[in-house]
Amino acid sequence: MLDKNFFRGKKILITGHTGFKGSWLCKVLLNFDADIIGYALEPTTEASLFMLANIEKNMTSVIGDIRDYRKLKEVFDKYQPEIVIHLAAQPIVRESYENPMYTYETNVMGTVNVCECVRLSDSVKVFLNVTTDKVYKNNEWVWGYRESDELNGYDPYSNSKSCSDIITSSYTKSFFCEKGIAVSIARAGNVIGGGDFAKDRIIPDCVRAVINKEKMFIRNPNSVRPYQHVLEPIMAYLLIIQESFNDIDNSGEYNVGPEYDDCYTTGQLVRCFADLWGKEFEFEAKKDNGPKESNCLRLDCSKIKSVLDWRPKWKCRKAIEETVAFTKVLLEGGSIENCMDDQIKRYLEE
Repeated sequence: MLDKNFFRGKKILITGHTGFKGSWLCKVLLNFDADIIGYALEPTTEASLFMLANIEKNMTSVIGDIRDYRKLKEVFDKYQPEIVIHLAAQPIVRESYENPMYTYETNVMGTVNVCECVRLSDSVKVFLNVTTDKVYKNNEWVWGYRESDELNGYDPYSNSKSCSDIITSSYTKSFFCEKGIAVSIARAGNVIGGGDFAKDRIIPDCVRAVINKEKMFIRNPNSVRPYQHVLEPIMAYLLIIQESFNDIDNSGEYNVGPEYDDCYTTGQLVRCFADLWGKEFEFEAKKDNGPKESNCLRLDCSKIKSVLDWRPKWKCRKAIEETVAFTKVLLEGGSIENCMDDQIKRYLEE
């Protein structure tokens, strides 16, 4: 399984390192003694996990736009990474309806820029592009989507990530295979965890309602999603990288999500959060006539289980429990850095 000693001293470039998932990924890799170079915009939320956990102090953090090819290429040339993990994106479905051009520029041309830098690099051995469960054409099936199913996201965010997926595949067949670069694509479900402050995400909305002592309104309480703690996909990404570094035949497309029977509806997720938080948290369902969102989305993770022997560790309730614990540490002024280290340690030990 995952060998943290594998990452010791490895030079790893992460795009989007200042975001929620990027911050957790950096924290895990710092615990593994990796040499991390991050390339991203400044944190986009007023509160920032990257800043709260003081992650920058132990890594190289470059502030730049993924759309700026020249600056990104300079970073590749200067630091000569062995491993590249592409997280940078405009990640919010509703934001993509409001600003589709920016979403496509970031998620499509950003991917082209990263792929081009990998193509021209002599140091990169492994490249992982992190996309999303929403890349699939959503037929509202009750069963999980497989890696071989059609890619055709509906909204601009989902569709732009489908494009990112296809671009990576094209570069792999056209250039990366002949260079011997191990390329993989990870399609993860909805992540939850401490330190996510983005708008229009269910758990951050719950946290804001708690902090502001306001009632929480749920848009689509019956929507099914593959919710999972942020450490689940991060550890899967690192396992994919480790195993494809050791054997290029282990690279490819992988779904990463919870067990089929552990997919919660949004209403179940919020009810569980309220139960774990306490009586002072109130919520109710309320339609807002917003843009189209999928009703049912599950992932079939048979491939990563079979090829890499990966299994999710924390069920959805456990993921919510850890998120609530993190939030209470935050509100009480405790150490976010220590809280993250503790959760990472306990996850790895289970």
